[in-house]
Amino acid sequence: MSDYVFSPPEPAAVPVHGSAQRYAVRRIFCVGRNYAAHAREMGADPDREPPFYFNKTPAHLVLSGATVPYALGTQNLHYEMELVIALGQPAFRIAPEAALQTVWGYACGLDMTRRDLQNTAKQMGRPWDFGKDFENAAVIGPLVPASAMGHPAQGRIQLSVNGQIRQDSDIKELIWSVPEIVANLSQYYHLQAGDLIYTGTPEGVGAVQPGDKITGRIDGVGEIALTIGQPE
Repeated sequence: MSDYVFSPPEPAAVPVHGSAQRYAVRRIFCVGRNYAAHAREMGADPDREPPFYFNKTPAHLVLSGATVPYALGTQNLHYEMELVIALGQPAFRIAPEAALQTVWGYACGLDMTRRDLQNTAKQMGRPWDFGKDFENAAVIGPLVPASAMGHPAQGRIQLSVNGQIRQDSDIKELIWSVPEIVANLSQYYHLQAGDLIYTGTPEGVGAVQPGDKITGRIDGVGEIALTIGQPE
């Protein structure tokens, strides 16, 4: 007989490229405004902001290739293409020079955003939760182990909607690099294996509509795809 009132759900997990294994997800952290051009298009000054973060719930993770309904409660659903870090070791108060030793692998990700709800929260001085953390809001492609690909410091990051390029940049344009992000976040959390970090999006974010097909890629990392279905 189970000790649980209800059977616990299956843990969120991400497939590993070229393997039958899956990566169990513990937490999802996201870096805000980590490309200068995107920070400016959002009305912020990238030269004055240290890194800041928000979270997404692992239960809201969806795998590349899925079709998801247009998000509830919004009229302005946006895509944000991102490099995702997957940790494989604990990290607590580490230096940037040691940070890459804790990184297990990388993936392509989409930080889907209810922009109208996020903007309202900003205007009212409220948290971004309703704009950022909702069902199907964290999209991810297969993980590639760092042991197989190394640690990318540059590479084209690109997103298209219905075949038209909307975002086109390079991950070398990150304001805070991968080791700097991991090291900084480790000052505030006991990071663990299973933690994902979405590293921020370049300029060119925009709205999608039901029926749109989103595709993205990062050189050396992989590809990602999502179809926006009709609202429920």
